[in-house]
Amino acid sequence: MDAVERERRYLQRAVAIAGCVPVAAGLFGVIFGAALTGDGPLSVTGDSHYRYLSGLLLGLGLVGWSCVPGIETKTGRIRLLTFVVVVGGLARLAGLALYGLPALTMILALGMELIVTPTLCLWQARVAAQHRGERPDRLPT
Repeated sequence: MDAVERERRYLQRAVAIAGCVPVAAGLFGVIFGAALTGDGPLSVTGDSHYRYLSGLLLGLGLVGWSCVPGIETKTGRIRLLTFVVVVGGLARLAGLALYGLPALTMILALGMELIVTPTLCLWQARVAAQHRGERPDRLPT
């Protein structure tokens, strides 16, 4: 196995592992509602909205997992997924600026949204360029 193939497989593993976070959190939120955050009972409307957002989170994780096979060809999907996750992270960051530090789990989620996900996107671009036989330091924009 050459270095390019080895890096592609490491990226696949990293994306598969990172996808466990939104899949698990989203699934938990869909099934148990706001219990994940430790918040008290929500109104029916609040619970509905929480479960909807949890379903979106679950969907984002499933889309991430769908990128694992043939990851070197999934640049567009990875970039769209990264855009959506970063926008959500920026919204979370705005809440942090307005209201202060949330629970540790939310700080860790912010790290996933604003650091891990963009890093995986950049890594995928590198692997895709290598797969096309391009120099990874000259990525297309």
